[in-house]
Amino acid sequence: MSAELRRKISSEMDLRRVVLESTRYSQEAGFDEAPSRMIATAVSELGRNILKYAGSGEFLLRHVKRPSGRGIEMQVSDHGPGINDTEQAMQDNFSSGGTLGLGLPGVKRLMDEFTLESSPGKGTRITARKWI
Repeated sequence: MSAELRRKISSEMDLRRVVLESTRYSQEAGFDEAPSRMIATAVSELGRNILKYAGSGEFLLRHVKRPSGRGIEMQVSDHGPGINDTEQAMQDNFSSGGTLGLGLPGVKRLMDEFTLESSPGKGTRITARKWI
């Protein structure tokens, strides 16, 4: 198993591949089926946001450790239009693109740690961790 998995995403096919690879990667890291699916769901949701709002971006999955255990860190970045109001974007049912508005808050709930950084005109970077 590789210490990190880095993939570019610019198409639906790229996203499908990353979702499948993230499931395998998390299972090889020792996650059971349920948390592996949570990670894959987060990857899918964030990837769909990349395709919808930025057109392309990058995923990085890597192993992380802390004194109380180990986990997986996901870094997702794009150079799209960015998010004007990140606090508003993290509220359930807010959508700037005609969706249900559950994506980013849902990903935050699926993961144990979640950080969103975005600048209008410069893109978005999300870092999320899931611990075993």
